[in-house]
Amino acid sequence: MRRLGLAAAARRVGERYRASGADLPWGNQLAAHGLAMEGYFWRLTDRAAGTSVIALIGINRDRAGSTWATVGLADWPAGFLRTAALPHGWADPHRLGARSGTEFLAEPDRIAVDLGPQARLEVEIEAPRPWPDRAFGGSSYFQTVPGLNQYWHPWLLGGRAHGTAQLDGRTLHLRGAEIYAEKNWGKGGFPDAWWWGQGQGFDSDACVAFAGGEITAGPLRTTVTGLVVRLPRECGGQVVRLGNPLSSPVRARITDDTWSLHGRTLRPAGGWDIRVLGSAPRGAAHVLPVPRPDQRRNVAGALEHLGGRLEVEVRRHGRLIWRDTSPVAGLEHGGLALATAELRARGASAEATDAPPLSAWTGKRATEASRQACDRLD
Repeated sequence: MRRLGLAAAARRVGERYRASGADLPWGNQLAAHGLAMEGYFWRLTDRAAGTSVIALIGINRDRAGSTWATVGLADWPAGFLRTAALPHGWADPHRLGARSGTEFLAEPDRIAVDLGPQARLEVEIEAPRPWPDRAFGGSSYFQTVPGLNQYWHPWLLGGRAHGTAQLDGRTLHLRGAEIYAEKNWGKGGFPDAWWWGQGQGFDSDACVAFAGGEITAGPLRTTVTGLVVRLPRECGGQVVRLGNPLSSPVRARITDDTWSLHGRTLRPAGGWDIRVLGSAPRGAAHVLPVPRPDQRRNVAGALEHLGGRLEVEVRRHGRLIWRDTSPVAGLEHGGLALATAELRARGASAEATDAPPLSAWTGKRATEASRQACDRLD
């Protein structure tokens, strides 16, 4: 009996620990934690067609413990955008999964979105390239710290999506589009400011993702950027993660239209040196909403580009391993004040929580912006 009691007590401690948002090494980060916000995001890239599509759902919990959902669907270069705050939401406590009524259903190998006859997406995922079996995920050892305002895990670093998207009278046939997916969660929604990027559509099957911002937990307050590169198969296909402040710091400089990152491992055994240069003009961004979980409403929160330019260079011990450029990358600059100011500049109504892009992004302008970003980085 005593042994059973100790086991039950240990289980309760483990449940409370995980309910704080934290995960032990080799923990299940794909399952819901039951926090104020549990976010799921997918990005589909078709370089040949020059298109990208995103789908997102956030399962939010208000002060009374009831759940609701933030959902969205958008594409590039047409600039379609549809978002909503839905009254119901559910996140799977055992595996990757989320849904809101009949409007949004997400499983490890399937996404189905129906936000009306002009806003539908249905795809199946094949040949997934998941995060490797490691002790830590995208947040590295920060995942073990209870009560952080935000955790991040890019759980799907490649694969193929097959299906269709019906967007504003157009039908996109997705036949083997590259796919990326991530999950983020936190006790109070999104931080005050953040930056993010994701790239596929290279000449190879590589995948790049980064996310940064201010991390807080009680008196703990620090700014961290995590950078993940899955190298092409011909380079070994290894997943490299940088961003631990003491052993592999990533330096980030973010402006209105550039994302410049430089990360390296400080241990001689690692030897990794990675530079990422992103560029896109502010007017080409979708303005996306983020949830106010306790208030059961969305607010404008992020400027997200679906067709930016991303240059990546990976070296190890000084030797060039891989270098490439994606013309259809995702780039984001987040912050409530930033997004609200952008909506006002575009003449949106005071109640608006989102907006489509204002302008297209040309390769010539992107190349020039990237050169300027490179000059500023060093």
